[in-house]
Amino acid sequence: MSGRHSLPAAQDQDHSRPGPVPGRDYADLVGGPLDGMLLDITGWTAQELQTGAALMTEAGQYGAGGRARYGPRPGERNR
Repeated sequence: MSGRHSLPAAQDQDHSRPGPVPGRDYADLVGGPLDGMLLDITGWTAQELQTGAALMTEAGQYGAGGRARYGPRPGERNR
């Protein structure tokens, strides 16, 4: 899983407009501690989408400071 991508820094987020930003691509995170959240995947290549991402989280199975790994759902490509 690629560690290259990360969520934008807090100062890059527009907290007055929560939710998806028009013109950006998002993936629904399903089946882990970040279940139900959106990950901005704008600009990711097809290979990066297939590889997935390891995301830092404070809500991990083993407590704060862990990582949650997410990848494509079985049978889905480039989504």
